[in-house]
Amino acid sequence: MIDILRRRFGLLGRNISYSFSKGYFTEKFSDEVFVGNSYENFDISEINHFAGLLKNNPDLKGLNVTIPYKEQVIPYLDKLSTKAKLIGAVNTIKFTKNGKLKGYNTDYYGFKKSLKPLLQPYHKKALILGTGGASKGVAFALDELDIPYTFVSREAKENIIDYDLINATTFDNFQIIINCTPVGTSPNIEACPDLPYEFFTDKHIAYDLIYNPAETQFMKNAKKYGAITKNGYDMLIFQAEKAWKIWNK
Repeated sequence: MIDILRRRFGLLGRNISYSFSKGYFTEKFSDEVFVGNSYENFDISEINHFAGLLKNNPDLKGLNVTIPYKEQVIPYLDKLSTKAKLIGAVNTIKFTKNGKLKGYNTDYYGFKKSLKPLLQPYHKKALILGTGGASKGVAFALDELDIPYTFVSREAKENIIDYDLINATTFDNFQIIINCTPVGTSPNIEACPDLPYEFFTDKHIAYDLIYNPAETQFMKNAKKYGAITKNGYDMLIFQAEKAWKIWNK
């Protein structure tokens, strides 16, 4: 393999000192094959600071994007991939050779690849907890898997139900429950989405996009009633490697 020298990458987000991406890519770049590559956090308080970040870092080659900017960053980009446009959220930015910024979504790919091995014929419908940028990638992946889904939020809107409507019948109809909210993330590890967990069974999947802690309270509660549980770590690995391929193509 050929060394790729002096290339800077990073993560755009807010309050991201805990970041998976920085640790993952720093470890990856410690291999002598990748000597000269570096990865850093770009923690900005508001998305309107993004233009200044670009001006001060003209040698950047690629960015990952995390909460809360997966949707807010789109107006600052020159182009979106077909799938990012359909999803309406971006978590990967490529700096093209002609200096343009192109947005991609690799979240959907990571989620789809990590969920697929768990699926059984009786996993027919999904509940998506949360309506932020991450949930959009999840919804797109479910579309590709031909799994119908319903969004859940704190307030009912068109095509969105609220938590108060979730009951035993809901769990009979929806066998995959996906937490796309930050509820339960470290340090608030005792928090969890407000669900009637006693209706989980061994025919349910409880998937949490959170990876820190490795087993969230949401997962613990569901597991107690026999559900298959999965955290977001594998999804992050898959989406990160997909981002790396995009930056290098």
